[in-house]
Amino acid sequence: MRVFRGHSRPVPASVVLAIGNFDGVHLGHAALVKQLAEAAARLQLAPTVLTFEPHPREFFAPESAPARLSTLREKLELLTDCGVSQVMISPFNAAFAALTADQFIEQVLVRGLRVRHLIIGDDFRFGRGRTGDFALLQAAGQRLGFTVEAMGSVMLDGERVSSSGVRRALAAGDMAHAARLLGRPYIMDGQVTHGDKIGRQLGFATANLRIKHNPLPMSGVFAVEVGGLGDSPLPGVANLGIRPTVGGTRPLLEVHLFDFDRDIYGAHISVRFVHKLRAEQRFPNFDALKAQIAADAVAARAFFKL
Repeated sequence: MRVFRGHSRPVPASVVLAIGNFDGVHLGHAALVKQLAEAAARLQLAPTVLTFEPHPREFFAPESAPARLSTLREKLELLTDCGVSQVMISPFNAAFAALTADQFIEQVLVRGLRVRHLIIGDDFRFGRGRTGDFALLQAAGQRLGFTVEAMGSVMLDGERVSSSGVRRALAAGDMAHAARLLGRPYIMDGQVTHGDKIGRQLGFATANLRIKHNPLPMSGVFAVEVGGLGDSPLPGVANLGIRPTVGGTRPLLEVHLFDFDRDIYGAHISVRFVHKLRAEQRFPNFDALKAQIAADAVAARAFFKL
């Protein structure tokens, strides 16, 4: 994948473009990318995505911004899996937020991305005050030489597939429904780092990943599958949260892999959350924590039928 940051320098060649936040890259996003790929093949142009960093709501109202489903790296990996060959990441800052709808079209779409064909979701709004819409894009395209199409919502059993819907499912601990909306289990990935070795003291060595999702879309103890360490995912049990029993304050993902003893420090792994076992909780002492971790491991093994 080719990644461009900012729109001050134009991309090398004209593109077919889809625009969105693509947080989580769910089934609706996948359908949009499929439509993008078909149009790009028809026009023999590179299928390209324009996305924003940070999420616009994080810029305008950081105190009430929604939980991030995917980090920028995770988003790019998921878009690559969907077949996107180019992504432009537009920094969402004060200067960008101040662009009028017409300035966005002329500076970002036409000059920066050299757009020939544009595909947007049916609820897409843009420009200062969110004044830009499909009709404005169509009129501008006739004047500036690009065409526009809108894609309707993707529905699943009567529910509109959306990042908000995925967040609700994760917050409720309904991993199966989140996976239906995403088209795969919910995933977090990262590099295995050295921790405080408390897991070893408790008899359960863990692979520790510092998590950049803040606030977390969910927390608790989960049955998980871990990719990146072999030909097939490995089963395990994971705690995602701040670890209140040991006085933790930063989000951490701790994964205990079953029947596994390799040194994997520095490895980049992906953790698939397939079933929630319980909420994160504070225990009165290490003995109570150790007993619960053992029970969690038994429950996760039972889930995987190990």
